Amino acid sequence: MNAEAAELARARLAELLSAEAAARASEADAWRDGYLNLAPDGVESTGAAQDLMLTSVVPAIYERWWRPALGRAVKGLGGPGMTEELRIARLFLGLAGGERVLDVACGPGNFSRRFARIAGEGGFVVGLDASPTMLAKAVAETREEGLENIAFVRGDATALPLRDGSVDCVCCFAALHLFAEPIVALDEMRRVLGPGGRIALMTSIRRAVAPWPLGQLAQRLSGMRVFEPDEITDALADRGFVEIGKRVSGFVQFVGGRLPE
Repeated sequence: MNAEAAELARARLAELLSAEAAARASEADAWRDGYLNLAPDGVESTGAAQDLMLTSVVPAIYERWWRPALGRAVKGLGGPGMTEELRIARLFLGLAGGERVLDVACGPGNFSRRFARIAGEGGFVVGLDASPTMLAKAVAETREEGLENIAFVRGDATALPLRDGSVDCVCCFAALHLFAEPIVALDEMRRVLGPGGRIALMTSIRRAVAPWPLGQLAQRLSGMRVFEPDEITDALADRGFVEIGKRVSGFVQFVGGRLPE
């Protein structure tokens, strides 16, 4: 991405930002390593699983090794691979071109970049994450691919820096269970979606397989939350989403829905 394209992407991002975030974006030190930094340093972690995402090692191997291997472990041997995950996200989001997409907890931007290609010149993608190392990797990969309809932001999923109703689609894959306040994050995702907006989530689900004390121990050690079978679908329904769909594989659920027009 050349300097002119980068400035255009920043201008398109500014159109979506809340007034407070837009003011911060205009400050000289707001942009770091190619992404907009709207989060304070030293954000408190929820546990070991989130700590790993802040290292320099995991971002380097995330897309090719870490995420596929971890996903296979929790989705089961017959569960969907990364290509199928992307297809599920695209179907839930109804991506056809021209959409404004928010990718929450985007990591190194593996889904964000694919969304940008699908959205095309008329669309725009915002990748948001709390990890500086993940975002630096996302920016580098995006520049290498020459994508110009995408921008990355370091921010808080429970206080999204976007205006109400500013995007058409929100994706949050493999992260909601790591948030300290996941339901608050869902409220924020609902807030930034416009009429007819679509959401796609991939997160944990409790299954009657592992002994309950063992599951509790794993949650405490990792910081990961395990949602009850209907907790996420009920939360979406309570927030006005319709046409809610769910697919379960192993200890993972894929959930999607849309808002009325």
